[in-house]
Order: sequence, then structure tokens, then C-alpha cells
Amino acid sequence: MPWTFAAELVEWRGPAPFVFAPMPTAMSAELKEAARHLMYWGQIPVSATIGDTRFDTAVWPKDGRFLVPIKMNVRRAESIDVGDVVSIGLEVRTGRLRS
Repeated sequence: MPWTFAAELVEWRGPAPFVFAPMPTAMSAELKEAARHLMYWGQIPVSATIGDTRFDTAVWPKDGRFLVPIKMNVRRAESIDVGDVVSIGLEVRTGRLRS
């Protein structure tokens, strides 16, 4: 089951800065239920699409919803950054990672 949503890109600073797209809470609950058997350490493997760029990642749980990490190469390819609102498509990934 694919999910599509719009989100404002946010930055989280830990040991290194990360940029995330927060998934809406209701969709996060749907994704968690649909991918319960694939979760590891609370993360779910997904294939994501922003614009013309498709990439593999794993969503991270935070405050009752999932965060989609947005890789630097995706941000460059789509000319997006922190504060931009983007449309994201997600599908649960059950196969191997794509490079």
C-alpha cells in the first residue's frame, strides 16, 4: 500500500545534521500496522519518491510518527532543503536495497 503526503523538511542535529520529512501521525499508524513484520529497532524499510528521484531508506519513529530521512543526493537532485514543503511517495520495501 503506497502512502503520499506533503511535509516541510526539518533538520535534526545530533552528532551530524540530518534532514527529515515528518510523516503525518495517522499515516504513520497505518504504515506501522502494515509493516509490523518488517520493523527492526522501530524502523521500517521503504522506497521513497520525491519529484523524479526514487531512493531506498528506512523511516525512523519519533514522537508518535515516522520521519523520512532525506539524503543529500536527493536534496541536490531535487533542489530542496530545510523549510521546503515537498510531496513524498512511500512504499514498504521488502526486497534488497537499490544503490
